[in-house]
Amino acid sequence: MLWQLFLVFMKIGLISFGGGYAVITIIEHEVNLRHWMSASDFQEIVALAGMAPGPIATNSATLIGYRTAGIGGAISSTLGMILPSLIIIIILAACFGRLHHNRFVKSSFYGLRPIVTGLIAYAAIHFCILSSSEPGLTWSTLATLLICAGCLYGIIRFKMHPLMVILASAAAGVILF
Repeated sequence: MLWQLFLVFMKIGLISFGGGYAVITIIEHEVNLRHWMSASDFQEIVALAGMAPGPIATNSATLIGYRTAGIGGAISSTLGMILPSLIIIIILAACFGRLHHNRFVKSSFYGLRPIVTGLIAYAAIHFCILSSSEPGLTWSTLATLLICAGCLYGIIRFKMHPLMVILASAAAGVILF
């Protein structure tokens, strides 16, 4: 089990472009494929991982490993998740001085942007659908969309600092919910 956890999260860590939220759907697919936990347990893990300090993908891997195989599973999953990034960063740091002006390198990073955006949008929509107990547009869904639109408007129109947007969102959540 420990080896399987390591290999699964190493594969995820190897292909995880765009940060933790873009990788959540890949982690969910692997967890569902192996029947490691239910959808509601996975949602709880992601919520807890998002509240903990550190990257959400690594926190999720740690919690899934712990839930699946205890302390050894947590260590195995975490190592699997961070080892590919560590190796890639070391290699890129050694080669970056020669490659950062290469047009193919620049183009590939620009090409990854829409993929990452799509993965994050898919994760948000997917979790919205899973967490909704009632189909269709509810007050909760509408309020969440209004808060999201207000955040986007504040950042784009008024160039608000992200910390202020987070605090305003928290205040709106307290008021509306």
